[in-house]
Amino acid sequence: MRAWQLWFLCFVVLNADAQKVTSLEEDLTDSAFGNSLDPVKDLFDDKDDRRGSVAKFSLRNPSHPDDDLCYIIPGQPETLAACAFNRTSKTFLVIHGWTLSGMFESWMPKLVSALYERERTANVIVVDWLSLAQNHYAIAAQKTKAVGREIARFIDWMEETTNMPLDQLHLIGYSLGAHVAGFAGSHASNKVGRITGLDPAGPDFEGEHAHRRLSPDDAHFVDVLHTFSRGSLGLSIGMQQPIGHVDIYPNGGSFQPGCNLRGALEKIANFGIFAINDAVRCEHERSVHLFIDSLLNEREPAKAYRCGSNDMFDRGVCLSCRRGRCNTVGYGTSKVRRPRSAQMYTKTRASMPFRVYHYQLKMHFSSRVNTSEMEPSLTVSLYGTKGESENLELKLEERLETNKTHSFLLVTEADIGDLLMLTFQWKETNSWSLSNLLRMVSSWWSGSSDGVEVHKIRIRSGETQQKMVFCLKDPDARSQPGEVTFVKCKDEWRRKPKKISKVTLKND
Repeated sequence: MRAWQLWFLCFVVLNADAQKVTSLEEDLTDSAFGNSLDPVKDLFDDKDDRRGSVAKFSLRNPSHPDDDLCYIIPGQPETLAACAFNRTSKTFLVIHGWTLSGMFESWMPKLVSALYERERTANVIVVDWLSLAQNHYAIAAQKTKAVGREIARFIDWMEETTNMPLDQLHLIGYSLGAHVAGFAGSHASNKVGRITGLDPAGPDFEGEHAHRRLSPDDAHFVDVLHTFSRGSLGLSIGMQQPIGHVDIYPNGGSFQPGCNLRGALEKIANFGIFAINDAVRCEHERSVHLFIDSLLNEREPAKAYRCGSNDMFDRGVCLSCRRGRCNTVGYGTSKVRRPRSAQMYTKTRASMPFRVYHYQLKMHFSSRVNTSEMEPSLTVSLYGTKGESENLELKLEERLETNKTHSFLLVTEADIGDLLMLTFQWKETNSWSLSNLLRMVSSWWSGSSDGVEVHKIRIRSGETQQKMVFCLKDPDARSQPGEVTFVKCKDEWRRKPKKISKVTLKND
């Protein structure tokens, strides 16, 4: 069974506690086991939605971001003045996704408030399509086209009535709302300025043709945040494929720090399938909170870096900002001139502010003997002009090989300033006994020629783009067992290595 089919089944079961299961709903459940949702789609077409309005447009007030106090009604220009629409300012259309409760999620007023905080004179219009969004997922997904077309008619009317320049129009859609925004952009008479997709929904959209989902053709600039593109046991609620001009994958686009997936899975085990909403909400909604964070923390925006894959990014090899290789996460994301989508990656903290600081460490291990069985485990501490970040795990993405340069990614939550010193702390692993480990550590400064040699450590800061080279602090002095210290040396990043002091790891 495909991943989206499993999720769809979960959605159908979840909805059973809100509405009585009917024969139609049982048919929908059965369709989850088919090859696609096409049989379900055939049950619903858009002609019914033409009978009346399927969306309402509430211009929220910055002093009451959680209240719908005034609605702009297409065809009634007097409602523009009544709602104090500002014809010369930016306009945001915020579009929610699928909902179980039939109510706005708690993030909605937070996003509205953050938009007004960043753009004081803006018009923040919340698009309400709750009457369709609270249906079973398959129905709500099918109705996104009809909602998108109605929003497109609203955009056309607004442009004609107010002479609003569409480059000042920004659609922000979450989950299914991201595809609604795409359909709105594609059906508007003139192209809108920007669409931001916040973890666009995956089931029924992953792998589809561009005209059946959000795509780069829907606006002059389409940017996407993917936060739950892969889930437990292969399940996914968001989209994995790139669908914008810029696609950013925080933490690889899968599990997000602080979401406690293990705890969510335990809830599912204890309380059944009805607890699955808790499992997906934190990961899925993280996209919204990252965007809110980018609005509120303009002075310290998070960065994302273009990379071929998340595995490559986890090795720290993609921290360059040359030729548009890095970008700002969220509201400040800028368009990149590329024939294909720019896939970018970043790490985050577990809570706001989400920004972290990325470092690449490059070390060349050389040896005259075979050390193919070496599997050390170590942590690194970084010390800078503004502070320190200690006991950071240095992850070995592959077996440590000698006579080869290895690259590692380190992330700090605090800004430690200019890096001055770093320290390695070696720890025991299953492959090494304690006695072997201590002998291994002591040999780092023993000068023995039959062990592993580390000549220097090259470091690049992703945020500052500064490059540094570090050498062994004092080759002649014995350090504490289990600890080796490196400090800045005068070598340039690209300069050919000279004969310098080395640290040696003896091989038994």
